[in-house]
Amino acid sequence: IYILEINVYRKHGGKLIPVLSSPAKKMYTLGEIASGKAYSKNKRENVCYFETKAQTKPVNDNGDDNIHSVKITCLERAFIAKEHPIGSADDPFDRKKIESQIASRMNYVSYPNQGGTSLCGPASFFYCLQMDRPDVYKQAVNELWLHGKTKIGILDISPGDGCRHPKGAFYDDYGREAVSGLDWITLASLRDSENSIMSYDEVADQVAGITMWGKLTEWFEKAGYEKIFDNISLSHANVNDIISLNNYISSGHKVVSLISAGMLSDFPGDSSSKNHWIVWDSQVRYNDGRSISVKTSVLDKVDLTLFSWGKVKSQLKNNVSLDVFMKHTFGGLVFKPMK
Repeated sequence: IYILEINVYRKHGGKLIPVLSSPAKKMYTLGEIASGKAYSKNKRENVCYFETKAQTKPVNDNGDDNIHSVKITCLERAFIAKEHPIGSADDPFDRKKIESQIASRMNYVSYPNQGGTSLCGPASFFYCLQMDRPDVYKQAVNELWLHGKTKIGILDISPGDGCRHPKGAFYDDYGREAVSGLDWITLASLRDSENSIMSYDEVADQVAGITMWGKLTEWFEKAGYEKIFDNISLSHANVNDIISLNNYISSGHKVVSLISAGMLSDFPGDSSSKNHWIVWDSQVRYNDGRSISVKTSVLDKVDLTLFSWGKVKSQLKNNVSLDVFMKHTFGGLVFKPMK
């Protein structure tokens, strides 16, 4: 994936003057550039500026400066919340808010967070993208915010009108975000692009956000990741499954695992159903640092640093044994990092 930067200059008085405040940027694959497909018929995506040849004229007889007004009609931005429209203090898609949130991601102060939504699958995808190609992550956000669509590799993300104009409150009674504008733009857009039956158009919607492993694999591969291993299963993981995933994470691969959130510290209760995607950030080890092996006890307590709900840290509940961990784990997808 390449990001092209384009600027436009106007020649005036023998000098070249840039007419854009900053270069326009667009993502393309090498194949698109080589085949001549690096263009768009959509005027909203083209690099352009406006000028007029109209003559200025005095607005009155008092010798005031000559003024000529030019009215230009521009399309509004792509994302507008119904309950928090443009101009609202709580507008989640305000440009300054989005820019601040992007800066936080680029500095690795924050990570994708689906909040109260069921968008853990898209969150896992965008976390890996943020870590591997932050430049692509940032460009995808900017294209979605401005144009309402983007393309990562051959992965088209084109949310519907309902997703781009979501209903429902983005904040609770205490003013806390249910989901940030940045994460709605990325996570909800990706999920909605793949929904042929249900539209993801409401913050509180749970069903339309659920992601199956076949679709998650497709997202990664279309974006440019290569899957090299998969032991996702309808049944619980065994010791050999955990050892296999440990070996891949130790060699720098991405391990995206399907689990029951019941074993995580921030999840109430002890659900053991398949309901959550996480990304491993370390090997699963016993609390004393020992590696997992077929010869060690499944009753010993284990720990794992992982990505989930916008956090990268140890998130297992206290005193989770290897046996409990395996009963809450249903394998993982392993990808080579994107370069």
